[in-house]
Amino acid sequence: MQDEQSQQSWRAQLDRRSSICIYVIALGLANFLVYTIAYLIIGGEAIHGQILAKDGQLQYFLGGREDPVSKLVFIYSGVHSISIWPTFGAVMLAMLTLAKDRIVASMRSALVRGRTIITIIAVIITIIAILLTFTFTRQFVRQIKYAPTVSQAVKNI
Repeated sequence: MQDEQSQQSWRAQLDRRSSICIYVIALGLANFLVYTIAYLIIGGEAIHGQILAKDGQLQYFLGGREDPVSKLVFIYSGVHSISIWPTFGAVMLAMLTLAKDRIVASMRSALVRGRTIITIIAVIITIIAILLTFTFTRQFVRQIKYAPTVSQAVKNI
């Protein structure tokens, strides 16, 4: 019996919820890694950057970088920066879900039940992820929406 169980893959031994949580965590960590590598390669991020009209054209500057980048790099950076916050929320909720049974079991004699604590933490994580996603999205949309036009760039020459 033991040999049959040990021959099963680790995924087959996990229940569906745990498997989903592990995939969410792995994808989230991959997103963080890609973001970090991209930040190092392009030298900054768009959320704290700016769009300026210079020399008859629009120039896109990333926060943390002095020379301009292409519009495509600027947009990629902005979208990827925004994606970090929902990723953060998903990873934290997946980790909380994996730890839920252990937390509940350890808080049986506490003043507040473990399931209540889990719910409170989950709500806080969700609110933080939503607020930061909204804030970053609003900032990036404002940068794009209120960027100088090409005609304004020509006037500044």
